[in-house]
Amino acid sequence: MQRRRRFDVENGLSVGRSPMDPQASPGSGLVRQPNFPHSQRRESFLYRSDSDFDLSPKGPSKNSSTTSDLHTEDMIVTPFAQVLASLRTVRSNFAIITNQQDRTASKIRSSGSHPPSMCKTSLAEEPHQQLAIETLDELDWCLEQLETLKTRHSVSEMASNKFKRMLNRELSQLSETSRSGNQVSEFISSTFLEKQHDMDIMSPPTEEKDDKKWPMSQISGVKKATHGPSLAPSTIPRFGVSVSEEGLLAKELEDINRWGIDIFKVSEYSGNRPLTVTMYTIFQERDLLKTFRIPMDIFITFMMTLEDHYHSDVAYHNNIHAADVVQSTHVLLSTPALEAVFTDLEILAALFASAIHDVDHPGLSNQFLINTNSELALMYNDLSVLENHHLAVGFKLLQGDNCDIFQNLNKKQCQSLRKMVIDMVLATDMSKHMNLLADLKTMVETKKLTSLGVLLLDNYSDRIQVLQNMVHCADLSNPTKPLELYRQWTDRIMVEFFTQGDRERDKGMEISPMCDKHNASVEKNQVGFIDYIVHPLWETWGDLVHPDAQEILDTLEDNREWYQSMIPHSPSPQTEGQEEAEEHAPILEEAPTHSGGGVSSSSDKFQFELTLEEEGESDAESPPEEEQGHRTGFGSASPACRRLLKNVSGRTFSLDSDKEMAEDQETDQDDVSAVLRFRLGT
Repeated sequence: MQRRRRFDVENGLSVGRSPMDPQASPGSGLVRQPNFPHSQRRESFLYRSDSDFDLSPKGPSKNSSTTSDLHTEDMIVTPFAQVLASLRTVRSNFAIITNQQDRTASKIRSSGSHPPSMCKTSLAEEPHQQLAIETLDELDWCLEQLETLKTRHSVSEMASNKFKRMLNRELSQLSETSRSGNQVSEFISSTFLEKQHDMDIMSPPTEEKDDKKWPMSQISGVKKATHGPSLAPSTIPRFGVSVSEEGLLAKELEDINRWGIDIFKVSEYSGNRPLTVTMYTIFQERDLLKTFRIPMDIFITFMMTLEDHYHSDVAYHNNIHAADVVQSTHVLLSTPALEAVFTDLEILAALFASAIHDVDHPGLSNQFLINTNSELALMYNDLSVLENHHLAVGFKLLQGDNCDIFQNLNKKQCQSLRKMVIDMVLATDMSKHMNLLADLKTMVETKKLTSLGVLLLDNYSDRIQVLQNMVHCADLSNPTKPLELYRQWTDRIMVEFFTQGDRERDKGMEISPMCDKHNASVEKNQVGFIDYIVHPLWETWGDLVHPDAQEILDTLEDNREWYQSMIPHSPSPQTEGQEEAEEHAPILEEAPTHSGGGVSSSSDKFQFELTLEEEGESDAESPPEEEQGHRTGFGSASPACRRLLKNVSGRTFSLDSDKEMAEDQETDQDDVSAVLRFRLGT
C-alpha cells in the first residue's frame, strides 16, 4: 500500500524549488488549526439555507444532533463537501449499528483504482459481521476515491453556481426595498458577476473615439525608459531611491511586516515612489535579490520604470494602490499557516504579480472599455481586458534596457514564473470573484474533511488557487485596514467612479452603477459590498489560515459597523407622505412605505439588517447644501472627496494633510448626509 505524503510545516519545500519541479515535494501543504465557534462575529450569507437545491435530504446544521462531529463543529456549505461529509456520517452510523466502530478506516484503503476484494475476511466470522466489514471496506474505498478527485473544475462549479444563486436571491430582495437598495444590488451584480451579454452595446460617435491609434500587434501604453543607463550599485540609496525625509520613511517601513501600514505616508516620504521603495524593502527582507541573483541596479531601474507606467492622474488605481497590494500580499505570505508552504519562486511570482497587476490602468472599468469599443477591448476580445493589458505591459517592460530582473533565472524557472503571474493577475478580474470564492471554499471544506487537519497542496492547481485568492484578498483588503486608511481609499475610488460617470453622461451612455455623482448611495452600498463580497471572501481565507486572520476579520466587522452607523435613519411612513408633497417631490422616485427590510436568522447565524434610506430625506433636512451640491455635482461627497473631485480637470490628485483629514472627519460626523464612502479594487 502506498502512503500519501503530507506536508511537514517545519521542513517545507526546499528553497528555490519550483512547484512544477519534479524533484519538489509532492506533499506540500499547510496544517489547519481547528476552528472554534465565532460567538462574537456574524457569518456571511454563504451559511444561509439553500434548501431548494440542497443535495442531502438532511443538510448539515450547526445544531444537528447527528453522531458526526463534522456536522457540529463546522457547517459545510459547498455541495461536494456536503456529499463527502454525508458519506462519512453514513459510514460512522453503519459502524455503530454493526458494532464495528473500532475498525480502523484506513486498514484496507488503497491508492489503486479498483475496489477492495470482497474475500479478505476470516471465515470464522459470523456472516452478518463479514457483510458489515465488507460494506465498510466498500465505503472506505468510495470515500478515498472522492477524497482524491481534483476539485478545481466541475466540482467547484457546483459551489460557484450555488453561491451565485444565493447571491442573486439576496440582491433581488435588496433591490425591492428602495431605490438605493436597487442601486447597491446593481453595482454588486454588474461588478462581481460575469456578464451574460444580453444587452445592446452602443457604439460611440466617430468623433468621440480616441485619435491615437496603435497597430494591433503593438502594446499600447509602453513608454520609453527614462532611467538608463543603469544605476551604479555603489550609489543606490538605502531604500532604492533618493528621498529628502529618509528618517520618516524608515520609521514607516519598520512596519513592512505589519498589516495596515500607512502606505500614504510611505508615498509622501518617498517622493511618490511607494511601489519602488516597498518592493525594494520586501525583496531585501526576503533576500530575493540574492536568491535569484537580481542585480540591484537592474531591479531599481525596472521598478522605477514600472512605477512610471502607473498614471499619476488616476485617483485610485495608481502606484500607491499597487504598493498597498504588494505589501498586503507580503504579509499574507508570512502568515504562520503559510510561512513555510510556498517556494521562493512562488513568492517572487506573487510579489511581481501584485506589483504589475494594475499597471497603465486608465481609471475606467472593463465594461466601459467594452461598451465604447476601445482598442484594448478589441485586442483582447472583451475578455478580462484590463487584466490582460496589465500583464502585457508588465512583461513588455522587462524587455527594456537594464530592466530584465529575471535575466539569471533558468528557462524552466522563467516559464513557471510567467505562468503563475499570468494566472494570478487574471484572477484580479472582479467578474471572476464568485468562481474564485467557490473554488477556495470547496477546496478548504473538502480537504479539511479528508486530510486529518493537513491541507495538502501537492499539485499546481491547488497551489496556484491559494496564491490567486491571496492576491485577490490583497486587492480587496482596504475594508480590513484601519478606518482612517480605508476612508481615504473610499474617497479615491469614488473620484474614479464619478469621473467615469461624467464621461458616460457626456457620451449619452447609461451611467454605470455607483458612477452617478448626483445620487450615489455610498454608505449603504459599502455595507452591501462588505456583506456580499468582502466578508465571504475573507471569512473563507480565515478558514484556510485559522486562526491567523482573526484580527483582520475583527477590523472588517468594526469598519462595517461604522458604515452601518453612517446610514441615515429611514423616515416614518407619515413623514414620507409629507415629504412627497414638498417642492422636492418632482425629483424623487416612488419608494416603499415600510421603514425597514431584511432578513434575520437565529442568534448563532449571520444577521442582515437593512435600514432603508429613501430618496429625499437629505433634501428635506438640508436643502441649501443639497441645492449647491446639485449645481456643483459634489453634494453627496465628503470634503476630502470634493477636493479630489475639483482636481479632476487639472488631472492632479493629492492627499489631505493629517489636520485636514481630522477636520473632515469631524465634519462628516456632524453631518452624516455629507459622507461619501466606497471602496473597490480591480
